[in-house]
Amino acid sequence: MTIAIIDYGVGNLRSVEKAFTSQGIDAIVTSEDEILRKAERLVLPGVGAFAACMEGLRSRGFDQLVVEAASAGKPILGLCVGLQMMFEEGHEFGVHRGLGLMPGRVIRFPEGLHVPHIGWNQVELVRDHPVFSGLPTDPFFYFVHSYYVEPADPSCIIGETDYGIRYASVCGKGSVIGVQFHPEKSQTTGLRLLANFAGS
Repeated sequence: MTIAIIDYGVGNLRSVEKAFTSQGIDAIVTSEDEILRKAERLVLPGVGAFAACMEGLRSRGFDQLVVEAASAGKPILGLCVGLQMMFEEGHEFGVHRGLGLMPGRVIRFPEGLHVPHIGWNQVELVRDHPVFSGLPTDPFFYFVHSYYVEPADPSCIIGETDYGIRYASVCGKGSVIGVQFHPEKSQTTGLRLLANFAGS
């Protein structure tokens, strides 16, 4: 089992790699096209602004690689902005095109809420998914974000979180799933989710 964490020049990805390897899972951070294509599963991380992350992907041709992998049914896990990029467009510093793996957009939390949303919060599952197998009911995870996804198709929503509003914090379609939180910063629960993804 090989899990490739896509390195497109954004953020510190070693913490994600260490989270997998701490569970005895073979994971590698790589920007090599051949390794990414041969990997059995892909992790699409994201740190920072939507537009910068998408530009990092596109400049390396990894946007098309991810779309092709999803079309082929390869399991892909999006983390934080990685979830957001799976949607059609992001509204951060203008409107920017996403990967379009799921219909919808990424918008900022409404005025009056303290942003970014930082800290531990719960995910209430609206439907089952293998990555949540064996986790507590309404598990807590660690969040850091100012924007959230607004899916156009409610059937892709897997989990929701309350932060002044109720929003989709876990979404998936086919072999693709994305989470708004950081599993690698979410202690035992987050590590179990990553292990579930590796075995799902």
